Amino acid sequence: ATLAAASSELPPGWCLFGLALLAILIFSWVYVRKYQSRRESEVISTITAIFALAVALISSALLPVDIFLVSYMKNPNGTFKDWADANVSRQIEDTVLYGYYTLYSIILFCVFLWIPFVYFYYEEKEEDDGNTCSHIKTAFKYTLGFITVCAVLLLIGAFVPLDIPDKKNSTEWEKVKLLFEEFGSSHGLTALSFSISSLTVIGMLAAITYTAYGMSALPLNLIKGTTSAAYERLENTEDIEEVEQHLLRIKSKCRDGRPLSSRDRRTVQQLEEKLRTLRRRERHLESIEKSWWTKFCEAIRPLKIVWGVFFIIVALLFTVSLFLSNLDKALHSAGFDSGFIILGTNLTNPLNMLLPVLQTVFPLDYILITTIVMYFIFTSMAGIRNMGIWFFWIRLYKIRRGKTRPQALLFLCMILLLIVLHTSYMIYSLAPQYVMYGSQKYLVQWFPSLQMGGQLGNVFRSLLYVNEPIPIVYQCTVTRTYLFLHKFWFFSAAYYFGNWAFIAVFLIGLIVSCCKGKKSVIEGEVDEDDSDMSDDELSVYY
Repeated sequence: ATLAAASSELPPGWCLFGLALLAILIFSWVYVRKYQSRRESEVISTITAIFALAVALISSALLPVDIFLVSYMKNPNGTFKDWADANVSRQIEDTVLYGYYTLYSIILFCVFLWIPFVYFYYEEKEEDDGNTCSHIKTAFKYTLGFITVCAVLLLIGAFVPLDIPDKKNSTEWEKVKLLFEEFGSSHGLTALSFSISSLTVIGMLAAITYTAYGMSALPLNLIKGTTSAAYERLENTEDIEEVEQHLLRIKSKCRDGRPLSSRDRRTVQQLEEKLRTLRRRERHLESIEKSWWTKFCEAIRPLKIVWGVFFIIVALLFTVSLFLSNLDKALHSAGFDSGFIILGTNLTNPLNMLLPVLQTVFPLDYILITTIVMYFIFTSMAGIRNMGIWFFWIRLYKIRRGKTRPQALLFLCMILLLIVLHTSYMIYSLAPQYVMYGSQKYLVQWFPSLQMGGQLGNVFRSLLYVNEPIPIVYQCTVTRTYLFLHKFWFFSAAYYFGNWAFIAVFLIGLIVSCCKGKKSVIEGEVDEDDSDMSDDELSVYY
């Protein structure tokens, strides 16, 4: 009842959150249906991909909601609102924490059980025409490896102590008892945090590979646009005529009954395959040239340029802020053994300066954080779409409109789930105090040496030098996100080095994207390994 009364005091954000949830589900359905192959689509893989993509987007929305809730419980003068007493605050914190528990548990379930099982099931189904039971058994056998890894991570996180006792004469039983006491006191938070942090490291590698490139490729592609369909069609027609003439010259050698040499036969085979590809390109270009969607895209070309400029500004703001934040850690942190954690901010970055200014006008700061999170997700999608899915130097799958295999969509959604986990730490690296406390202020009348009414980040370093009890922990509420970020120092150290790698890949991708010319209007739509049956669905997309 108390929580319900408190909820009545909250702005109509919960209704907006419900609408956002519905929008996420609709977007996930449209996105998956747009890229999946119509000839190879399967109900289970489609539902799995839609569900996993929705979970990824919902999880990314938790950070702005978490920051908003801890900020809304306090007045601008630093006092708690009338309804936000200790019990209500604790209930709201627990509700958000349970939301993280639920979504992170679903992510573990998707990454270690559901997605691998569906993937291996369809792999077996393609390779073997046996019955369904044998496919399920084989898929589950392979999935057991992922389940074992998940169980090991949970056990390590649950029973490896974070604080090693100093008592040298403690017995083995006392040490074991301490492990179970720590596990009980954390309510499984440490176990879940270790598992999620392990996946976050993998998500960091995916973000370095795909997101960093997508942040440079997406804006520049919008600015540069694509080549003209009419011009490409003219060039393609010339290529067709050239290949046909080459074929006629080779085939004219056997008019007198002499057989072609093995070299000529190989050349004829290659030219015929190239001719089939060029004719498929011709059909695609003809469909695009007559498409209403092409005419609409040409009409909104100025808007695309504006969006491209906006996205590149956001990318540069993000990168410069990340560089200054990492430089601050390199110069002023306690070093590798502490995970490069610093208290306070010594080098301000543009984002850290912008957020306090936007806090004065509700809800501009939340709009900015939400924009950065969503931009991070959509540039990840763009990076995966442009690069495809790779395993080291081996290209496994391509992401193409209307022609993406079910296994590729499952891989895409799994990669997005892992990248979303890393998003929270990226935002924390940019604005640590804001992610921890939002826009909360606190009263400092207990400290005669300090001035009244400062932001938490502005006064935090000064408090370190005050020899009086520090009541911040009782005056300000920490976001639940922070509880998952700094349980283990070695993960924080890995994230620190990962941020440097992210910046380097972004700069390399920016240079490569600037040097590349315009993309083809049918980029990735036609490949030599496509069958002619793939052209039967042209009307669906154009």
